[in-house]
Amino acid sequence: MRALWRGSISFGLVNVPVRMYAATERKSVSFRQIHRECGTPIRYEKVCPACNRKVEEDEITRGYEYEKGRFVIIEDKDLEAIPDETTRTIDIIDFVDLKEIDPVYFDHSYFLGPEETGQKAYLLLFEALRKTGKIAIAKVMIRAKQSLACLRPYGENQLVIETMFYPDEVRDEGEITVSPGIKLHENEIKMAVQLIDSLAAEFRPEKYTDEYRKALLDIIRAKVEGQEIKIPAPREEKVVDLMEALKASLAMVEEEKGKKQPAGRGRKKRAIS
Repeated sequence: MRALWRGSISFGLVNVPVRMYAATERKSVSFRQIHRECGTPIRYEKVCPACNRKVEEDEITRGYEYEKGRFVIIEDKDLEAIPDETTRTIDIIDFVDLKEIDPVYFDHSYFLGPEETGQKAYLLLFEALRKTGKIAIAKVMIRAKQSLACLRPYGENQLVIETMFYPDEVRDEGEITVSPGIKLHENEIKMAVQLIDSLAAEFRPEKYTDEYRKALLDIIRAKVEGQEIKIPAPREEKVVDLMEALKASLAMVEEEKGKKQPAGRGRKKRAIS
């Protein structure tokens, strides 16, 4: 695994030299845009509309649009004037409880591995976080962006860092309206809770798979081999009564559980009325 960042974790007077590695990878199926007539991939070129010509990479710089159609050019040396731009430190600010952070704040995950000279300090930080049940809130520079982040124990002896959104980057949920006039019946709540309880399970990530990606790869493989693609009939959507839907869902769950029980050990279930 190739490290994408090298630096150190800093808290108090303690420095822990670490390397950062991407913890996740997206496995979506990507497509190219193809000219239907000849089957050739479409080529994209960077063209300046004012000069009406292709622009080479060394001619391109970054600019900020401060007014519509007006830009200020920002050079690399301008960014170097920002004090934190060149830092390679994960600066711990606070230690908090993980349950206090809403998951909406989490962005990307990265593994942190110790440098050879920081093995003991790395394990010490891991053990201290594990024993206190706390996670560290920090700031870190990654790809020319200062990110808020949380540092936490992971697995048996690893540290993981999650970049986070700042509060002003989380949209206001008040723009989404839920009608205050809708009343819930006590029986509806009771049955919904019963359905959730009946479907409750221990989280085992290995049991979840991307069925859509698998089906898409099957279609691609079939087309490569010249097979005919069969289009399934669309599912019929029916508007059903909420209570009837809850009852039917509970009955379906009980039936599935009954199928999974060993022969002779099933118990008779009381019908839901």
